[in-house]
Amino acid sequence: MKNGNSFLKILVSKLKSPFVILGLLFVLWMLFFDSNSFLSHRALTQKIEQLEKNQVHYRAEIQKDSIALHELSSPEGLEKYAREKYHMKKENEEIFLIIE
Repeated sequence: MKNGNSFLKILVSKLKSPFVILGLLFVLWMLFFDSNSFLSHRALTQKIEQLEKNQVHYRAEIQKDSIALHELSSPEGLEKYAREKYHMKKENEEIFLIIE
């Protein structure tokens, strides 16, 4: 118990120093109240991580769409797409759809 009291007395005597008080106020200000605070940095870091995930997703989508665009640029690819997607047919042609 005596050790705890002496530690408390030393802590209180150190906290009475104006330099320590100003230092603590500065740290609190920088952590919570400043425009570049720890909290705003954390929120911005999370937003950056989310945007990087979106970037990976959209790059994959662009790659997939460029392959589809390349296939549709030829008349055969366009015809194949129209037949498969929209069930289009040529004149005098019958189509039988088999649904599994």
